[in-house]
Amino acid sequence: MTSILTGALAALLYLATGTLLGVRLARVNQPHQPARAPALALGLVAIVLHAFVLGQTVVQPEGMNLGFFNALSFTGWLIALLLLASSLARPVENLGIVLLPFTATTVVLALAFPSTRLVTEAAQWRLELHILISITAYALLALAAVQSLLLAVQERRLRTRRLGGISRGLPPLVTMESLLFQMIGAGFGALTLSLLSGFFFLDNLFAQHLVHKTALSIAAWLVFATLLWGRRRYGWRGRTAIRWTLSGFAVLVLAYFGSKLVLELVLRR
Repeated sequence: MTSILTGALAALLYLATGTLLGVRLARVNQPHQPARAPALALGLVAIVLHAFVLGQTVVQPEGMNLGFFNALSFTGWLIALLLLASSLARPVENLGIVLLPFTATTVVLALAFPSTRLVTEAAQWRLELHILISITAYALLALAAVQSLLLAVQERRLRTRRLGGISRGLPPLVTMESLLFQMIGAGFGALTLSLLSGFFFLDNLFAQHLVHKTALSIAAWLVFATLLWGRRRYGWRGRTAIRWTLSGFAVLVLAYFGSKLVLELVLRR
C-alpha cells in the first residue's frame, strides 16, 4: 500500500511539473509566468519518491525484478533524473513537457500491472552494470529524440515565419542543434559501452532470447554512428539530423522494449 500511495504521489508531481513547464513555455514574457525553480523542485521530489517505489519493486534480494513495466518505470525514472540534472546547467527543461508525463505513466503502469522477471546470474554485478549502462544509453537518446522533435517544431515555425507562441520560449536554433548533438554524443558513447559490456559480461550475446535485441542495438548504433560521421564530415543538420535521430531511436525502442514486449506480454516467456 505504501508503494502505491508513494507512486501515485510521484506520478501527480511529475504531471504537475510537466504542466508548469508547459504553461511557462506558453506564457513566456507574459505576466503570471510560472517560475522555473519551483517547477524543477517538484520534479526532484517526484524523482525521490519514484526512487523509493523502485527500491520496493525492482530491487529484490534475489536480483533485479525487471518485468516489462518495471523496466519501463526504471527507464522513465532515469530519463527524468538525467533531464532535471541537465536542466541545472543547460536549457533543456522544456523536454519535460513530454517526458515527465511519460514517466508518470510508467509509474502508474508498473503499479497497476506488477510482474516478476528476476534478472540473476553468477556474476550479478556485471549483469547489473550492463543493464544500468544500457538503460542510461536509452534514456540519453530518449532526451535526444524529444529534443529533435522540439527542433523540428522550431524549424518549421521559422520556415513559415510563425515566430510567436512557443518559439519565443525556446533557445536559438543553433543552441537547440548544439544541445541535440551533445545528447546524441553522450547517448552514443553509453550505447557503445553497453554493447561492449554485453560482449564481455554476457556468456552469449547472440543466444536465442537475446539475438533480436543485440542485432537491433547494433543497427541503432550504426544509425547514430552514421549521423555523427555525417555531422562531422558533411555538416548534417536540420531535417536530416532530425530524421536520423528519430530513426535511430525507433530502432533502439524495438531493440529493448519491442523484443521485451513480445517475449513477456505476447509469448509469455
